[in-house]
Amino acid sequence: MYKLLTGFMILSLCWAGCHQPESKRDPSIARDSLKSLPVVLITRTGNIDGTLSIPVSQKPMTLVVIVAGSGRTDRDGNNSMGINASPYRMLADSLYRAGIASLRYDKRGVGNSQSALKSESQLTFDNYIDDAAAWVDTLRKDKRFNHIVLLGHSEGSLIGMVAAQRSGCDAFISVAGAGRSIDQLLQEQIQAKVPKSALDTAERVLQSLRAGKMDTALSTNWQSLFRPSVQPYLISWMKYDPAKEIMKLKVPVLLLQGTTDMQVSVHDVKLLSNTDTKATLNIIVGMNHVLKPAPPDQKANMATYSNPTLSLHPGLMPPILKFIQSIQ
Repeated sequence: MYKLLTGFMILSLCWAGCHQPESKRDPSIARDSLKSLPVVLITRTGNIDGTLSIPVSQKPMTLVVIVAGSGRTDRDGNNSMGINASPYRMLADSLYRAGIASLRYDKRGVGNSQSALKSESQLTFDNYIDDAAAWVDTLRKDKRFNHIVLLGHSEGSLIGMVAAQRSGCDAFISVAGAGRSIDQLLQEQIQAKVPKSALDTAERVLQSLRAGKMDTALSTNWQSLFRPSVQPYLISWMKYDPAKEIMKLKVPVLLLQGTTDMQVSVHDVKLLSNTDTKATLNIIVGMNHVLKPAPPDQKANMATYSNPTLSLHPGLMPPILKFIQSIQ
């Protein structure tokens, strides 16, 4: 079997957290008062479960809605593909220490949101977009929050990008987000991973999916990546080109990308930045796809994916907090 990047590992994700310096705290925030509350988004197909982390404050505050990336990733940023660092929970803690609330949630079909997805074949990319937009619109009615920021990582960048167009959010943050459509990324990685003799099959399938048609005449080698049950999702995903979608945003945008990211390149964030010239761009030297300090060496880089004690890259949180402060 060809060693393809199954389960959309091409855009797999993780988050980690660090602490905001004491001098940056909002004086209206009670110290050491992290308050995590369960919250549910009711959809037509089932409930999406989330966690609100809310600092105790004397005034309304900014809320960051964290949009997860690919795979079976839960609200804490963990999945069954080797990422076990509870990064979203750490991010929530980092934001809290700066007086910023956050929402993290189990994607439909994952964790406590499993009932919202009946089968893989029914899932589309638009389901994730609708969920993110619905969270924003629902929480917009909560008087505890005066600004809502969508923050998407990896695949969640494109999800958040489109959800930001459909919802009433005040700003958008993309971290390690692709600048090209998923069919282009898949084609690039397939060409680098499989024998030339198999490329004709891959190109045939990709052409079919681009046209909105399923291709079920697949050998065993291709079932993990192009199995029939996942093709509706791929078809719906291919409709969106990040470089085009970002131009549609009417809110402030922050783009972040690490130089040792093995899944998404600096080239991708430059594609987004070149398209949206008003966006704020930060390229973080030595940060990998799971947002931690890491060298280019693949083995050492991958070791950070399962290290829950390794902190966020120190260059990540400062631009995020500066950006949020600029919209308040």
